[in-house]
Amino acid sequence: MTALLTGVGVGPGDPELVTVKGVNALRAAAAVVVPVLDTGERGRAEATVLHYVDAERVVRVVFALNERTDRARREAAWDAAGARVAELLREHGTVAFATIGDPNVYSTFTYLAHTIRELVPGVRVETVPGITAMQELAARGGAVLTEGTEPLTLVPVTAGAAVLKEALAGPGTVVAYKFGRLAAEVAAALRETGRTEGAVWGSSLGLPEESIRPAAELLDGPLPYLSTLIAPARRDGGRGGKL
Repeated sequence: MTALLTGVGVGPGDPELVTVKGVNALRAAAAVVVPVLDTGERGRAEATVLHYVDAERVVRVVFALNERTDRARREAAWDAAGARVAELLREHGTVAFATIGDPNVYSTFTYLAHTIRELVPGVRVETVPGITAMQELAARGGAVLTEGTEPLTLVPVTAGAAVLKEALAGPGTVVAYKFGRLAAEVAAALRETGRTEGAVWGSSLGLPEESIRPAAELLDGPLPYLSTLIAPARRDGGRGGKL
């Protein structure tokens, strides 16, 4: 039987935002892998999964998700995680990997799948889409992502605040991910490009410590690493352009 690895997007943190297809995929798998930090605390993906899957089928696998300086340590953690998931596939045949947001948008699943294809020849890899943080923030913060023919630009601020500033200078809506450590630079970029008005930022979406605020109240930081920003397109108040 061909081994099956399924990356399941479980949304930004609110368990009610997991799709029916996502729940079915989690429950159909013989084992459900959740990524955890080497410090051991429960992450968002694990907390969400436990609303739908019995704890005995959940396997915690350590990923060096907070390691940004020691490449050797990070690579060793990835190798160990890949080996553990490959072992589970050989043992059970079907494994689901739960990832916050969507498995095809800045997800650890992308790297895991690449490793597993090398370790388990012939493995089938599938994904189940999930609600993203920008969708949740748009819904909760009242920021329309796109209208008419407006483009939508998604920028990880880990690439540098200059990349975000360049995007803000262009057209359409700009979404910034992972900007918590560069909050002051993000606030400055918004001011310099005239994009503060109507912009909104949020962190810990769907969790008890959730914070959603106008960008005008953007703190100097640092903020939580997974903070999200939406700077809507400049609009003239009409009904948008051609659909």
